[in-house]
Amino acid sequence: MASNPLHAFCDDALGHDDATALAERLRQGQVSNREVTEAAIARLQRVEPTLKGLTLDTFDTARQRADSKRFSGFFAGVPSLIKDNLDLRGLPTGHGSRALGQAPLKKTSGIAKQYLAQGFNLLGKSTLPAFGFTASTEQVGVPATRNPWHSDYSAGGSSGGSAALVAAGAVPIAHGNDGGGSIRIPAACCGLVGLKGTRGRLIDQEAAKVLPVNIVNDGVLTRSVRDTAHFFMEAERYYRNRKLKPIGQVTGPGKQRLRVGMMIDSVTGDATCPQTRRAVEDTARLLESLGHTVEEARIDLPARFVEDFLLYWAMLGFLVSKGGKALFPQGFDAGQLDPLTRGLADYYQQRFLKTPGMLRQLRLARQRYAAAFAQYDVILSPVLAHTTPQIGYLGADLPFDTQLERLLRYTTFTPANNASGGPGISLPLGQTDDGLPIGVQFSAANGEEALLLGLAFELEEAHPFQSLGRVH
Repeated sequence: MASNPLHAFCDDALGHDDATALAERLRQGQVSNREVTEAAIARLQRVEPTLKGLTLDTFDTARQRADSKRFSGFFAGVPSLIKDNLDLRGLPTGHGSRALGQAPLKKTSGIAKQYLAQGFNLLGKSTLPAFGFTASTEQVGVPATRNPWHSDYSAGGSSGGSAALVAAGAVPIAHGNDGGGSIRIPAACCGLVGLKGTRGRLIDQEAAKVLPVNIVNDGVLTRSVRDTAHFFMEAERYYRNRKLKPIGQVTGPGKQRLRVGMMIDSVTGDATCPQTRRAVEDTARLLESLGHTVEEARIDLPARFVEDFLLYWAMLGFLVSKGGKALFPQGFDAGQLDPLTRGLADYYQQRFLKTPGMLRQLRLARQRYAAAFAQYDVILSPVLAHTTPQIGYLGADLPFDTQLERLLRYTTFTPANNASGGPGISLPLGQTDDGLPIGVQFSAANGEEALLLGLAFELEEAHPFQSLGRVH
C-alpha cells in the first residue's frame, strides 16, 4: 500500500460495507437512516480537512431527511454526493470556477432527479476542476482535492471529489460524469470502479441536448462492481432509452468467453509508461487464465482524432467564455476564468474555421469505433498513459501551453469512448511500485454495458480489488 494513506473506515454504522450491503442493512432495520447519516457526516468531517472533496455540505437537511424516513428506491437512505456541475433546487452550482456566482438554482436537473430517485440521502456537492476541463481536481486559489491513497497525489478529474471521498470510505457511492474520461480517470487514480455508459443511457444534461456531439455521460464512482450494476439497473427503471439494448439485472460473472483486443499504446502513437503497461499485460494474462482469448488490436481512429477532439473541447471553452452570462443564471464573471478555460477559448478562436471538418470527423468516430467490435467483444487498454501524477503537475495556475501538453500526453485513451458514444469501464486491477492504484479500461460496442459488467464481476472475483478499507 502507498506510504501515506488517509481513510475513514471504522466500526461505525457504515462499517466496511459497499452501498448494496448498506442498503440491505437499512431495509432490514439493522441500522437506521439517522445512524448511517451521522456516521457518514463524521467520516466526511474526518477526511475533508485533508482531501478537500466537498464544495458545500447539506448535513442539516440530510439529518432532517433521515429523521423523516421518506426514502424509497434500491439505495434508500444510503449517503451520497452529487458533483457540483448538476443543478439542485435551492443550492448553487459552481462548476469548479470562481467565475460563477453563488445564487441558488430554481430547478433540479433531470439527471439529478434520476440519481436521487434511487433513494440516496444527499450530504453535499463534490469538487471538480473548472468546468470539468482537466484531469486533476485542482482550482485556482482553492486547495486541491487530494488522493486518499497518498495525499501528495492527484485524485484525478474531473469527478475527483466524488472519487476521493468514496475511496476514503466517507460515502460508499457518489455521482460523477464523463466528457473525456472524467469518471474513468478518477476511478483509475483512486482505485474505484467507474463506468461511462453508452451515449443516451441516462437522462442527458440540459446543455448536452444542444451540443452538436454529445460527449457527456453521467454515472457513479463505486468500490464494487455490484454497486455500479445496481445503479444502472435502477436508473434504467426510472428512464429507459428504447434505442439502446437494455442493461437489465447483472448480478455476477458472464458465462461467455470473450474475444479481447489489447491496445496498450494510444492512437497518438505515444508509448504507455512501463508500470501501466505491466498492469494491462497482467490483466491480459488473467483473462487468458479465465479462458478468454486476447490478441493485440487497435481502434482505427485517424491520427487527427486528437486534434479534432481538442478543437471540440476548445469550442466548449469558447462557449463558456463568451456565452457564460447566458449559460449560468447564478451569475458569471469572465474576468475570473482560469488559465485553461481562457486558453481553450483562445485556441478555438484561432481555429474556428476548422469546425465543420472537426464535427464531421467526430461524427464518423462512432462507426470507426464500432468497426473494432466486428472482430472483438471488448477492447482492453490503459485508462491513462502514465501513472497518477502529484498535485501541481496539472495545476490550475500553470500556463495554458504547459497544461495542454501534459494533459494530452496523459489522457490519450478515454476520449475515443466519448466521441463515439461507446461504453467504457475502469477497473482497479493494477498498482504502481509504491502502491498507488492503476486503472485498466475495457470498452465495448454501443449498448453493451451488461457485457462489461459481467466481465467486471468475473475479474473482481478472480482478482479482488485493493481497498483502503481492507487490512493488508
